[in-house]
Amino acid sequence: MPHTIRLHRVFAAPPEKLFRAFTDADALARWLPPDGFTAHVDAFDARVGGGYRMRFTNFTTGGSHGFSAEFRELSPGRIVHADRFDDPGLPGEMVVTVTLASVSVGTETTIVQEGVPEAIPREACHLGWQQSLAHLARLVETDIPG
Repeated sequence: MPHTIRLHRVFAAPPEKLFRAFTDADALARWLPPDGFTAHVDAFDARVGGGYRMRFTNFTTGGSHGFSAEFRELSPGRIVHADRFDDPGLPGEMVVTVTLASVSVGTETTIVQEGVPEAIPREACHLGWQQSLAHLARLVETDIPG
């Protein structure tokens, strides 16, 4: 049975910067792959009905897996996309809902990933997301002048 992953994190950065990190191909390739993986974006179209194709490659083994996403909602406070793995062993659609809310110290971020295939252990999915969100924090919480 597919499962649901729920994540919550507050980032010391404005919502606009978080939104950009989720809707810019280069930024997504920088922060989304968990530790030990690289990413390549094959296509990216940031609009409702558009989406992206991406591949993660295991840096140790060289093995890779691809997936695609279709944007269903795309507004500064809410992003919803439906994801599918290329691997037939990971069937079905995952719906990812990202909510961004301005708070006194930055942005409260909630991510709900529904329909995660049962072949992916819940704890592995949580670990990967935690690593990705740490990468995201380093990207959006760093201000480089000029």
